[in-house]
Amino acid sequence: MELTLQVLVSLATLMLFGLGVMSMFAPARMVTNFSLEPHGVAGLSSIRSVYGGLFLASVALLVFGLAAGQTQSFLAVALLMSVVAFGRVVSLIADGFDKTVVPPLIVELAIAGILVTAHLQQNSN
Repeated sequence: MELTLQVLVSLATLMLFGLGVMSMFAPARMVTNFSLEPHGVAGLSSIRSVYGGLFLASVALLVFGLAAGQTQSFLAVALLMSVVAFGRVVSLIADGFDKTVVPPLIVELAIAGILVTAHLQQNSN
């Protein structure tokens, strides 16, 4: 894999790792980031499990792909990020436009694009 793509995949991995660790171990700090209002223990549990789990599982797949050179795992994370982005688009249509939704949407689409590109580039050699 080309060095630039390897760096971009590594940066995405670090970002997702940070979000995953914060979601898992400091969910109250993530409330503002996700614009959520968790209700008691069940709400905090949802942030830890759903958000933390999604991010950390993505990190595991990306680390495996980087370490083993098996970039098929990049496609799994690209699919996850694409579906998350699709959910944001559905929300923009169903709930109305909010400019705060645009930056994470762009990041999610960028991560998906980088991962697909890295996989295709790796497998074209």
